[in-house]
Amino acid sequence: MPQRLLTLTFAALLSSAALLPPALAQGRAAQPRSVSARGSLDAEEQNNISVFKRVSPSVVHITTLAVQRDFFSLRTSEQPSGTGTGFVWDEAGHIVTNFHVIQGGDRATVTLNDQSSYPAKLVGAYPDRDLAVLRIEAPRDKLPAIAVGTSRELQVGQKVYAIGNPFGLDQTLTTGIVSALNREIESVTRRTIKGAIQTDAAINPGNSGGPLLDSAGRLIGVNTAIYSPSGASAGIGFAIPVDEVNRIVPRLIRDGRFIRPALGVTSGPENIAKALGAPKGVLLVNVADGSPAATAGLKPYGRDRNGRIVQGDVITAVDGQAVADLDDMLSILELRQVGEKVTLTVWRAGQTRKVVATLGSSD
Repeated sequence: MPQRLLTLTFAALLSSAALLPPALAQGRAAQPRSVSARGSLDAEEQNNISVFKRVSPSVVHITTLAVQRDFFSLRTSEQPSGTGTGFVWDEAGHIVTNFHVIQGGDRATVTLNDQSSYPAKLVGAYPDRDLAVLRIEAPRDKLPAIAVGTSRELQVGQKVYAIGNPFGLDQTLTTGIVSALNREIESVTRRTIKGAIQTDAAINPGNSGGPLLDSAGRLIGVNTAIYSPSGASAGIGFAIPVDEVNRIVPRLIRDGRFIRPALGVTSGPENIAKALGAPKGVLLVNVADGSPAATAGLKPYGRDRNGRIVQGDVITAVDGQAVADLDDMLSILELRQVGEKVTLTVWRAGQTRKVVATLGSSD
């Protein structure tokens, strides 16, 4: 449209509007739309809101700091080294999180739901299960302990919630379901964490150490890992089951470390067992002097003076539960206490027998 014609058109519109009665002109002015009424929130929405309101005060933001030294001035300074999530275990100020959240940090700060921050001390850690316990000095009324559930009764398809701090965004709620049970994931020490819960609730960097909850708002797992080519949520997240957490955390609080019951043996790799024609199990290549295994009469494989193989023992089961390798046996022993007796099924040169051993300490 030519510029002159466009100008005349707008001028005509303005002059015609000026001729309208004031009330009619005001009525034609732009007005906010009226708000439409809605019904009540549905049951699922109400439960989502309820779970978040009840549990979020127990969820904390963890920031770790590392000391760095300037190459030229030799001055030291603290730099943020990572962030993650944790949750209040009890009113004494114990905070549970993943070990990898605090790994490599020189100190940590815990920020509570009300944005107050406290320096944290490391109480204990168990890297094999990627768990750590911190402690802060805060008023008890700011430390609502999370409700603890059980992972033993979980079923695939159950609804779950994850609360955490993905990418540093505080107090984020995501929802999903239990996608699978009894998954195996690798810890920071490359030990296998068995019985992990798989979920499609969005878990991103920063969610680590946060709680996985059931629809009643009870803790059922600790979010610890994701499977994702991009590093962001791809709908496959993993959590350490709460029954494992509830077994380990009290020991970390009591002893400052997790003391694994031990037999005092060293095992050979799987390829040696195959070459020797031994069954699946823990093939012994060393038995420590005075250890529980030595007291029980177990013998390792070895060689005689002529270099020929001397048959030793292979532990194939502990208390009737089959073990395929050392990792299997260690997982079973972690459920026992130092001083407890276990019955070992032992194979040697084609013969199977059972022996009783009293567990010692791994320290």
